[in-house]
Amino acid sequence: MSELAVETINLCRRYGRTLALDRLNLAIPQGAIFGFIGPNGAGKSTTLRLLAGLLAPSSGSVRLMGQALERDPRVAQQFVGYMPDFFGVYDDLRAWEYLDFFARCHRLPPKERRTTVDALLELVGLADKREAFVQTLSRGMQQRLCLAHALVHDPQVLLLDEPASGLDPRARVELRELLRALRDLGKTILLSSHILSELAEVCTTIGVIDHGRLLASGTVEEVRRKLSSGQNVRVRLLGEGQRAAALLWGLPSVLAVYAQDETGHELLVEVDGDARERAALLARLLAEGLEVSDFYLAEDDLEDLFLRLTETRQEAR
Repeated sequence: MSELAVETINLCRRYGRTLALDRLNLAIPQGAIFGFIGPNGAGKSTTLRLLAGLLAPSSGSVRLMGQALERDPRVAQQFVGYMPDFFGVYDDLRAWEYLDFFARCHRLPPKERRTTVDALLELVGLADKREAFVQTLSRGMQQRLCLAHALVHDPQVLLLDEPASGLDPRARVELRELLRALRDLGKTILLSSHILSELAEVCTTIGVIDHGRLLASGTVEEVRRKLSSGQNVRVRLLGEGQRAAALLWGLPSVLAVYAQDETGHELLVEVDGDARERAALLARLLAEGLEVSDFYLAEDDLEDLFLRLTETRQEAR
């Protein structure tokens, strides 16, 4: 069995003349929580539908757990649980009936259906809502019920399209905890989102996609390093912010200086270099008699980095 749960090789998908996915290459190891990041229309949902076997690629190939999807479309049905961004629920069914219906679709025998339904309701925190009609459940509860539906046949790979969409903060926290629990059960999870801060907290690896092309992938830190042109240092002074900014602009390791407040005494300094360069920068400020109250490395916000990268690509077009 392959160590990769999901692999795509030069995967392309066209809708008429529109190239929705352009030579996508993914390699997602088993047990990972992979976050697929991109704006609306970037190709996220198209990719998930291709992996779920709901779309055929225009070219390229997909492998799930080492098996080629194009050789046997049933591979996706065996290995994948798919939760679309807009899910359909049957309002006139009770929660347990909803899951039992899909268990029947997967041809689970009666005894196994009962234990599976009970276990899934417990897993997603809906055991006390077993007899409730689907229409009476909150959006967050319906979201969890649909996730349970994707797990009915115990798939090894979960594909979740915008699972946090429309959820309140508490429901998002509960979703993150549930995803971690599923990973602990050995599931590989690929989820798409445009809420970068949410993914950074739960994902082991991420991929950034825009206009159908993968721009960067790896751990959150690896992507942050790839997208950032330097290191950001926050400097807070007790005064003379303008003099400090002018001094910093003159140093060869400084790429940019930004005022962060109305007084100009708090600066964001983009530095090209390592810890020694940062130490030298602080030493220079102190040697000039400037009173520095705070000096620390500030990691780029992932959303700012993504916007910077996609804006650069737009300008290059």
